[in-house]
Amino acid sequence: IQVGDTVRKQGGSMFSLNGRAELPWGFQAVANVNYLSSLEFRLAFTETLNEAIFSEAHSVAYVTKSFSDFYFSAALVRHENFQSTQPGDTIIIRKLPSVELNSREHALAGGPLPVWFTFDSALELMGRTQQAFQTRRLSERIDFFPRLSTKLEWKGFHLMPTFGLHETHYGEQVRPDGTISGESLNRSAREFSLEFTPPALERVFDGPPWLADRVKHVIEPKITYRYVDGVPDFSRVIRFDERDLLNNTNEAEISVVNRFYGKRTASGEVREFLTVELWQRRYFDPEFGGALVPGRRNVLLSTVDLTPFAFADTPRNYSPVVSVLRIQPRWNYNLEWRNDYDPLRGKLVNSGVSGDVTVKNFNVSLGHYAVRSSELLTPLSNQLRGQIRYGSLNKRGWNAGFILVYDYRQGFMQYANTVATYNTDCCGFSVEYRRFALGATRNENQFRLALSVANIGSFGTLKKQERMF
Repeated sequence: IQVGDTVRKQGGSMFSLNGRAELPWGFQAVANVNYLSSLEFRLAFTETLNEAIFSEAHSVAYVTKSFSDFYFSAALVRHENFQSTQPGDTIIIRKLPSVELNSREHALAGGPLPVWFTFDSALELMGRTQQAFQTRRLSERIDFFPRLSTKLEWKGFHLMPTFGLHETHYGEQVRPDGTISGESLNRSAREFSLEFTPPALERVFDGPPWLADRVKHVIEPKITYRYVDGVPDFSRVIRFDERDLLNNTNEAEISVVNRFYGKRTASGEVREFLTVELWQRRYFDPEFGGALVPGRRNVLLSTVDLTPFAFADTPRNYSPVVSVLRIQPRWNYNLEWRNDYDPLRGKLVNSGVSGDVTVKNFNVSLGHYAVRSSELLTPLSNQLRGQIRYGSLNKRGWNAGFILVYDYRQGFMQYANTVATYNTDCCGFSVEYRRFALGATRNENQFRLALSVANIGSFGTLKKQERMF
């Protein structure tokens, strides 16, 4: 690529390997290896949009076995996250190896007050490499998380308390200036959670004929309280994965699920045609025991397991209200809308809506995704994705389709794909036009052709795995 008077190389390599094997004594081996030398290479040369914009490369090979109430696994893991197209601007996390032994809930006592025991444990040699931050190539982390739980029931009310201990040893830690120290760090945290589930409320009534003969509305409320203490040094923990995001917290989550079921009396068919879910958390410690740093993006376990979108950049007593709406009156109609409303900012900060309609050989899919929070937390986004398709892989005659991705913030179409196919009894002919507009790295138009002959193969520049039909 020509940038001013400089020619920048866009070449590189990608490698993928998938395998599975059954080993003696009930062990199973799985390998999913993906290597990418340069994000710019993927942006410039890959033939699909989703692959072009995917900025990560994950590789894992593991051996696993389950026996009785236990799960055992030993894995070699390498994750690489490309922050930009600049060489070396990546975050690499290695686990060489990661050995885990976990258990299901094991009954210790029965009767009116049952007691269950479960645990997660891991012994790992890990490393993290990025610009201006690097651990030892292999630094140990040992984690043990045992839990005891019980359940109380009375007339449909359920109360489930759980007590747990987080014991973690790190071979290194982060100094206050952000550099790595070889001094070890031990974390010992106590966790208590209490889940309260009252009886579901139900009502059955006559439905509209076009939808169902009988409709049932079910309301399922739930309250969960969680308290964690013993993580006073959150900033000193090196971030490898979700185990390292544990923070002090004193919080309660309230959730309500509304389900609508429709029943056809003649056939006995029952379908859940409408679901509305709402949940929000109340934080009684708005600074999370000192883990939250105002004026920056904070990633804590108390936030990421509520919504995948970051929202903690200042002390706060409550989270955004997260809602999900799903509608599916028939198998060929569906709509889903997921959004986060932040009362602190007074607006919808994240929204994603998608719908799909299929009528015989005709299909329409549309989706709109927007991030409107703060650029300090997440890059702003506003995109429309759509697909219109008529036909199928083996339909005789004409088949056609169109795909688009339009970016409202930048005001242009990032990706477009138009294809037309004509099938006869023995062969098919396809022509495709594609448009890529991925910034300075890629701005091009493509025309591709393919001729398919039954029981022989496909010829041309349009690969079979990339065709719409």
